[in-house]
Amino acid sequence: MGDFVGSHSTRAAGAAFQEPCRCGALLDEAAPAGAEERFRGLLEAAPDAMVIVDDTGTIRLVNAQTESLFGYRREELLGHPVEILVPERFHAHHTHHRNGYANNRQVRPMGAGLELNGLRKDGTEFPVEISLSPLETTDGLLLSAAVRDVSDRKAAEERFRGLLEAAPDAMVIVDDTGTIRLVNAQTESLFGYRREELLGHPVEILVPERFHAHHTHHRNGYANNRQVRPMGAGLELNGLRKDGTEFPVEISLSPLETTDGLLLSAAVRDVSDRKAAEERFRGLLEAAPDAMVIVDDTGTIRLVNAQTESLFGYRREELLGHPVEILVPERFHAHHTHHRNGYANNRQVRPMGAGLELNGLRKDGTEFPVEISLSPLETTDGLLLSAAVRDVSDRKAAEERINELAGLVESSQDAILAKTLDGDITYWNAAAQRLYGYIPAEVMGRHVSLLAPTEHRDEIDALLERLSNGEKVEHFETLRLTRSGDLLDVDITLWPTRAADGTVVGACAIVRDISDRKRAEAELTALYEQQRHIALTLQRSLMGTPPAIPGLSTASRYRPATQGAGVGGDWFDLIPLGAGRVGVLIGDVMGRGLEAAAVMGQLRSAAHALAKTGMQPRQLMQALDTCVTDLDVPDQLVTCCYLVIASDAGEVTICSAGHLPTLVATPGDGARPLPVPVHAPLGVGGVLYQQSSVVIPPGATLVLYTDGLIETPGSDIEDQLTKLTTTLSRLFTTAPDLEAAADHVLTALLPDPESHNDDVTLLLARLPDAPLAAVTTGLPAVPESVPEGRAFLGKALTSWDCTALADDARLLLSEVLTNAVQHAQGPIRLHVCRTATDLTVEVSDHSPQLPQPRPAAEDAESGRGLILVRALADDWGVRPTDEGKTTWFTLGL
Repeated sequence: MGDFVGSHSTRAAGAAFQEPCRCGALLDEAAPAGAEERFRGLLEAAPDAMVIVDDTGTIRLVNAQTESLFGYRREELLGHPVEILVPERFHAHHTHHRNGYANNRQVRPMGAGLELNGLRKDGTEFPVEISLSPLETTDGLLLSAAVRDVSDRKAAEERFRGLLEAAPDAMVIVDDTGTIRLVNAQTESLFGYRREELLGHPVEILVPERFHAHHTHHRNGYANNRQVRPMGAGLELNGLRKDGTEFPVEISLSPLETTDGLLLSAAVRDVSDRKAAEERFRGLLEAAPDAMVIVDDTGTIRLVNAQTESLFGYRREELLGHPVEILVPERFHAHHTHHRNGYANNRQVRPMGAGLELNGLRKDGTEFPVEISLSPLETTDGLLLSAAVRDVSDRKAAEERINELAGLVESSQDAILAKTLDGDITYWNAAAQRLYGYIPAEVMGRHVSLLAPTEHRDEIDALLERLSNGEKVEHFETLRLTRSGDLLDVDITLWPTRAADGTVVGACAIVRDISDRKRAEAELTALYEQQRHIALTLQRSLMGTPPAIPGLSTASRYRPATQGAGVGGDWFDLIPLGAGRVGVLIGDVMGRGLEAAAVMGQLRSAAHALAKTGMQPRQLMQALDTCVTDLDVPDQLVTCCYLVIASDAGEVTICSAGHLPTLVATPGDGARPLPVPVHAPLGVGGVLYQQSSVVIPPGATLVLYTDGLIETPGSDIEDQLTKLTTTLSRLFTTAPDLEAAADHVLTALLPDPESHNDDVTLLLARLPDAPLAAVTTGLPAVPESVPEGRAFLGKALTSWDCTALADDARLLLSEVLTNAVQHAQGPIRLHVCRTATDLTVEVSDHSPQLPQPRPAAEDAESGRGLILVRALADDWGVRPTDEGKTTWFTLGL
């Protein structure tokens, strides 16, 4: 770099010979002595070694500096070829260049662009710089060479180059025209150019094209402000690589004053990694959940994130460059500045204002409580301070609520205590002290089993186990022990306490003394049981006990409700109607309690009396509907079902007023509902009840029940009815024992006998076997029908081997037939049947008029027939029919 950095102008060497000189006269022996002396004086005064040679290359003149520089005496040089001063390897080139100088005579440096060396007498070489000047003399052309030793300058240049190459940044040195004069290896590596591709080219080759105009303007302006400073301060600078890619750079400029003029040194640093780190830092800053405010050591805000904008209500540009006190209530400004300045002396990550109540100030002037964490950031620009600001308004409100709750807990009238999962007591409020008699110091850290009687200590471990599994235990009633040894009835509610991660770490308990309540409950229970006993006794009395009916197997179950007084409105009744007929009645007065039981009692009595008249089911139901209406009980509804079983015909006549379906279970054929219509319940009014007749095989079982059996809490009544039908079908694969079957049904439908809240009635009635024999005939309503009927009866009795009853039977039939012929309408139907124990004779006619027994006058010819029937028959009666009536009597075999 000797051609521009730290060099001296070649014009200094041989300054006296810069123009072609016609001084042959000065050197000629004939010349005046004064002129020669002046020339020699100038030669000796030259600062450089001066060597003058002729056109043959012979040394003609030297000065003292030449002797000093090359180590020769003057006489050892004069007359010798100039190559004596040139290293031998350059002799051929030197002679060629010297000869060529004659064709281009001008003042110029010798070997421009080459490394020139001189050769001393002792054989050592040294770098030189040579300036050539032609001298025109009378003897011909002479050549003046000013030779300067540049060893020191070359050493300085080498040191400069070494420093340049050792620089960690890319170094680019340009002249005042913007031409690159020097680069280092880092420049090649950074920009991707070889050195020779840069030297001599404008520096804009390294600048993106869009910045060329501005770059030239800023470079020219630098001459007016020559100082070491960063280039483009505050701007985003980019370099351009040979491959066309751009990258962010940071440039520091330094002026270099040289003899060749101003040079500019630019240290270029690739800041891609730093920019990426800054982007990551900004990303982390934006991702922070808290408001982040970064200030410099003067308290000026340098950086904020989006959370800061949201929290304080400012836009980012309204904060950057402003003092941080803009975010602090004015009354704290002085203290805040003092604390901020003091932070520089204690740089550590810590909360700000520990123990103080800190507040932030929003743009709208509102204040809010904050929590601030401070962190120092050491940067190349100096100390920065990062403040993470969190709005703790919600937490403060929560703390206030916690304090309120703590006050409530301490003032609670219930004992409240906390414990670990090991059972060690950790909290004990004032009410616990009053309840148990222990002061906190006596129980804190002790096991909670201290409070349990010996026989209840096992339950402590069981409760702790449940709590450790996260289970809450509510209203656990047990006994606890006081400090004085008294036993307390207590109600305990326990719940697990959890750590922040949800792990159960302990438990809290609320304990309430229920001793007074327990005593009151015991008294109420005794009173309730007494009242329940009275009520049940009353209900059983109202229900009565159905009689045993020969030939009809039955099993019944009644379960009072397990809630309330237990009494309800369920009832059933079995009514012997004579002539092998049985009435079956079941009903349910809606509601519970004594009022329902009272209604039930009245209806049962009325229904029983009506059924004994032989009234048909539809007529009985119509009459009961009137009874319910006449009771004048508001909103009272009653469901009821009445069946009449005619065993000799294998027929059941049924009428239902809103009652649940009657089921029939046949051995080997399962269970099914009877296909009969269901009318509105009793008490609705305005309903015309109808009856249906269904043929049922002997041995089949009728199943009647109330809604308490299938209408249970949490279940669907249709599902329960299906379950009942399925249970019966399984039971009646054969003919089961009815008592066992009734128990099985209750167990299946009501597995918990204490859980039903309505009374339950279940009745199983198995139809009797068909009569051993039966015959029927029709007769006209004429007197001749009486003897004809007697003959028919006698023939039947003879065929059945029942002649012992023939006389009484014929006598009674004569009386009944005579009444029918005289007082009724024909035709007349005579039906005779026999069972193993009875003979039954029925006479049906078409007259609705029922015969009434009456005393006969002594001289009357009539009125004695029914009195005779009553006297001789084991049983007798009259029942209405759709066609008229049927009069019947039975005789025991």
